[in-house]
Amino acid sequence: MTLRPEGLEEVREAVLAHPRLRARAGGTKPALSTPREGEALLDLSRLRGLLEYEPEEFVFTAFAGTPIAEVEEALKAHGQYLPFDPPLAGKGATLGGTVAAGLSGPLRHRFGGLRDFLLGVRFVDGEGRVVRGGGKVVKNAAGFPFHRLMVGALGAFGVMVELSFKVFPRPRATRTLRVRREGLKEALAELERLRLLPLDLLALDLIPPATLELRLGGFEGSVEARLRRLQGLLGEGEVLEEDAPHWQGVRDLAFLEGSPIWVKVPAKPHLIPELEGLPLGPRRYLDGGEVLYAGTAEEGLKALREAGLPHLVLKGTQDPLHPPPPLAFFAKVKEALDPKSRFPLG
Repeated sequence: MTLRPEGLEEVREAVLAHPRLRARAGGTKPALSTPREGEALLDLSRLRGLLEYEPEEFVFTAFAGTPIAEVEEALKAHGQYLPFDPPLAGKGATLGGTVAAGLSGPLRHRFGGLRDFLLGVRFVDGEGRVVRGGGKVVKNAAGFPFHRLMVGALGAFGVMVELSFKVFPRPRATRTLRVRREGLKEALAELERLRLLPLDLLALDLIPPATLELRLGGFEGSVEARLRRLQGLLGEGEVLEEDAPHWQGVRDLAFLEGSPIWVKVPAKPHLIPELEGLPLGPRRYLDGGEVLYAGTAEEGLKALREAGLPHLVLKGTQDPLHPPPPLAFFAKVKEALDPKSRFPLG
């Protein structure tokens, strides 16, 4: 059964009328949004559009089913953007699905991830109650931060209806420097050195086995000067001057196309040698090695689990989350917000 609410009250009615529900809007992460047996599909694609946008305050509120691409078009008209670089925007990803999966893109390296830009959320819990966490402005510290609980919770606590974010001014110019080293060991040594230097990089990615991509942003003159300093530090490398299409492809995880399973793995530079020993396919380490997006098959997924490495599957299996969340904390929040377990986890 598919339900298509067009407003908050219809969401409440759907929650109260069905014992098991799974929310979906853009459907770009099918491992998370495909209903299982006994679940009604709550299609939120009609809950879309900006509700409030104050460019002078650098904040907006929108329905959870709003495609990120629509939001970014509105922000671009005012020279603003979402600095956490939400993945799969070009594929139709929505605000709610991005928050539920807790996904950030390569630009998280400079300003932080999704959690740092989410100001507030309005959602319907498992009892049909309308709950608001956080607020709609930057300077808001009142109440328990329910909005942060929703980040990466996979919809287990409620159905998000409205979301508020802060935004930043868009860089006037960007440049990318691509450098290659002899092997993984040398690339990791360079990565660690770059992580410690005050370079204000927008992005710092590793493409195995030994390629680094560094992105700069700011005013035209300053970006060019900083690029020259980077080249003096690392060698000439390859400069991607018109780099926006390249990074849009990275955001949309285009490098995973063709892989049957898409997986996100929390990482650290010291874990990369272990991860590189697993039978994974195309992959890329974002944010100085802090997160891995990889394509794989069942063999690679099994290897991740046998190694005890946490991961989230975005596509290719109906068993997306490993391991389950910490029970002591999660169970108490789940009991308070969804005592009848209407919303499945994973």
